[in-house]
Amino acid sequence: MAKHVLITGASQGIGAAAARVFAREGWKVAVNYHSSREEAQALVRELCVLGGRAVPIQADVSDPGQVEALVREAEAALGPLDAVVCNAGVALPQQLLTDTTGEQWRSLMAVDLDGMFYTLRAVIPGMVRRQRGAIVTVSSMWGVTGGSCEAAYSAAKAGVVGLTKALAKELGPSHIRVNCVAPGVIDTGMNRHLDPDSLAQLGEEAPLCRIGQPEEVAEAICFLADCRASFITGQVLGVDGGMAV
Repeated sequence: MAKHVLITGASQGIGAAAARVFAREGWKVAVNYHSSREEAQALVRELCVLGGRAVPIQADVSDPGQVEALVREAEAALGPLDAVVCNAGVALPQQLLTDTTGEQWRSLMAVDLDGMFYTLRAVIPGMVRRQRGAIVTVSSMWGVTGGSCEAAYSAAKAGVVGLTKALAKELGPSHIRVNCVAPGVIDTGMNRHLDPDSLAQLGEEAPLCRIGQPEEVAEAICFLADCRASFITGQVLGVDGGMAV
């Protein structure tokens, strides 16, 4: 019997890679996107070729009304959600906290932390009624270790870690598992502002001596959402080449 997953921020990067892994494993996938309509539609076509069923759904996760509609549309198209992957996120340019404006801070938190709250608030009641489900949040190694000139991003991603651990305890009695993946430096659009030398230098700082690929994070996400991880909850899995060790 096919399982159903909603992935926020799924039109590219880690989210798109996760959608491919879920589809390959036989899941039906709701591909949420904000503005990348063409990328989302192309991804859905690709997933359907893989033999799965997928639907693109536009929503800004920083808007609670849009998130409620997103979850309703996903369940109407696919069926009750067995898993949700809270992946949508944005970052700021590297800068000192004192150079970060109030507007920048609020816009980052609106997506990276508030958006996760809105998504989970909309998804959890159905999972509780069914007494099953898996939630995977996407943080960052900076949410675990903190990053110089990444204070706002680190704060938001640390909030994701705390939210994950709290919900694992809150939802465990309802047989709902909640885990977090904390990627390191990954070859996605979020890091493409860095020149090749800077990326290479970051890779050399990891014990595995390279940066990661979206597919490597996606495999961890799918594992945590699947029944193979049936006795795992409240965990933060670093997919960072050992950089945060």
